[in-house]
Amino acid sequence: MKQHLDYDVLSALQEVMEDEYPLLLDTFLKDSQTRIQQLREADTAEKLGHAAHSFKGSSSNMGAFVLADLCHELEERVKYPPLSGIEDLINRIDQEFKAIDRLFRNERLRFPC
Repeated sequence: MKQHLDYDVLSALQEVMEDEYPLLLDTFLKDSQTRIQQLREADTAEKLGHAAHSFKGSSSNMGAFVLADLCHELEERVKYPPLSGIEDLINRIDQEFKAIDRLFRNERLRFPC
């Protein structure tokens, strides 16, 4: 099983972003909360697919590859209605994000404000 977070990606991001790295972490966490909400509130397959695609990209860029894979699965799943049972996949995304959220918050603690 893949690990929740690829720390090699974070290390590379830290090297590139330098002093802006803590802001990147903060932005990802804030945006991810919004994306989870968008997944929960989407009222069409198109909106759900768009939210999943967007969340997949940001998760992948941040080294959260399990989360990105789940978002990809959702993005593909909404292409083939009916959407019955989709809530389970959204819940899995939510649970994976909770794990990622803890890891990113711990990472953020390494960088005082």
